[in-house]
Amino acid sequence: MKPRFPLIAAVAAFVVVLACSKSSSASAASVATGPDSALLKRADHARIEGSASAPVWVIEVSDFQCPFCRQFHDETYGELKRAYVDSGKVRLAYVNFPLSMHRNAYAASEAAMCAAAQDKFWPMHDALFTTQKQWEGLPAPQQMFDSLAAAQGVDMASYRKCVSGHLTKPLIDADIDRATKQGVESTPTFLIGGMMVTGAQPIANFRHAIDSALAIAGAAKH
Repeated sequence: MKPRFPLIAAVAAFVVVLACSKSSSASAASVATGPDSALLKRADHARIEGSASAPVWVIEVSDFQCPFCRQFHDETYGELKRAYVDSGKVRLAYVNFPLSMHRNAYAASEAAMCAAAQDKFWPMHDALFTTQKQWEGLPAPQQMFDSLAAAQGVDMASYRKCVSGHLTKPLIDADIDRATKQGVESTPTFLIGGMMVTGAQPIANFRHAIDSALAIAGAAKH
């Protein structure tokens, strides 16, 4: 399944200062077909959580090395998940946007998506953000990423084959391309219905955006 993005008819952006900025434009890429297509589909599906019947999508465009993405994870993600995802109101998808200014961000995305190929994306997502300060400065972080993956219970032989072969690179590059085309320039950025929310916003701002999107979805349904 290809990453889904809501159609942005009108973009209403909250004023934000807590965001990592994009430093270079991304090149276009598309998800490959062929022998790895099944792996890519599993990985893509695994980074989506919530009910398939949820009326509103929240697309989180994020970078595992961005400190403000970690701030969102630590302070807001859990409450948003409990209030909207677990209740069936929202479907949440994580889209990779590793910035070139963060030297280990792309490798972290590959580690997360290779874990996703074994349906372990969200545990790996949590582990990467929780340990970000430990691996962000490492000259070679892969050993730590491997340890995090092993702790989540992935099959390490399959995982290492995925990582060493860069099998999820087409999916990550497609994420970057689609996010760039939607106007994303910094992380974290959230696409919610017809709105774009940028930065590590407090939960109140997400409630406003999501509740507005839910009201619009409800009105459209009726």
